[in-house]
Amino acid sequence: MKFVVSSTDLLTRLQVIVRVASNKSSLPILDNFLFDVKGNNLTITASDTEVTMVTTMQLDNVDEEGRLAVPSHKLLEYLKKLPEQPITFYINKETYAIEIESSAGKNSQAGLDAQEYPEVPAIDASEARTLNISNEALLSAINKTSFATNTDELRPTLRGILFDITPDNTTFVATDSHKLVRYIRNDVKADFTSSFILNKKPAVILKSILPKNDELVRIDFDSKNAVFTNEFYTVYCRLVEGTFPSYTSVIPTDNPYKLVVNRADLLNTVSRVSLFADGSALVKMEMTENNIAVSSQDLDFSCSAVENIGCQYMGEPISIGFKSPFLVDILSNMTATEVIIELSDPSRAGLIVPFEKNDNEDELMLLMPMKI
Repeated sequence: MKFVVSSTDLLTRLQVIVRVASNKSSLPILDNFLFDVKGNNLTITASDTEVTMVTTMQLDNVDEEGRLAVPSHKLLEYLKKLPEQPITFYINKETYAIEIESSAGKNSQAGLDAQEYPEVPAIDASEARTLNISNEALLSAINKTSFATNTDELRPTLRGILFDITPDNTTFVATDSHKLVRYIRNDVKADFTSSFILNKKPAVILKSILPKNDELVRIDFDSKNAVFTNEFYTVYCRLVEGTFPSYTSVIPTDNPYKLVVNRADLLNTVSRVSLFADGSALVKMEMTENNIAVSSQDLDFSCSAVENIGCQYMGEPISIGFKSPFLVDILSNMTATEVIIELSDPSRAGLIVPFEKNDNEDELMLLMPMKI
């Protein structure tokens, strides 16, 4: 079997899909890319069994079809050191020997039988659902929620992003039980009601391949798997099993204390003041008329800090404590110039929402307080 391909084009595709590969895989075959030549197309697959990514590119001078597994690390390192040029692959379909010829010379290595490579998961036709979403909307949803996922293996349902799909909109939710993000897209809807939990790893992989445009991504899913397809890549992923917590029940609805503050000013202030906090990373926020006093202290090292920020607030004075890294995370993952902070009680969750509203978006961040 023989085919010719651009070295740069091949390297670009391989560098994207190799992100799926895991260093902890128990299957040696997954240290390889799966090459599948049909007609004038090369389909390349990388997998860790939980997530599989596939891409297809055009070839020249194809003389025969075939499949084999190609060692990933050696091929990538070779292509990185090769200037742009056409390269020719010669493959022995009986022994799986691979020879790559370039303008500088040639090299050879051993491939493996493609039959050992895991099959991509199939969507159950009886359960199949399809959601079409723009690259921009999906990228925004992942950016705004993935930071709030949990890393605790004992709570798997919190290790991903909930896609809650209705005929009116789609809500994306992530929480680690300390902070929660609810992001609603009114321009993403379907003619059915359904939901699934996408693990953080494929979400981060998707973020790396989504361009910032309005082209559509097709999502096909059932109760166990989801398939994301755009112009150049297809990502197959196993969904998180279990039921996502009832996120609506933890969002307080009666919040009489509301203030408006510049997001960047608050972020920078909390970042500075938290340097003087003790091991709990507690920062205290005391709201008085048109002012927030942000403070921290560490009695063990006799250090403390307090800074004041101007804001729009005319209510009764109220003080609340937050874990500073969580508050910094939330403010860093918002883009609004000004944010509204809504509070009901120092012992109940605080809400942070953008002051500027967008017809297609409804963004809400929730942060549980710490005892002052």
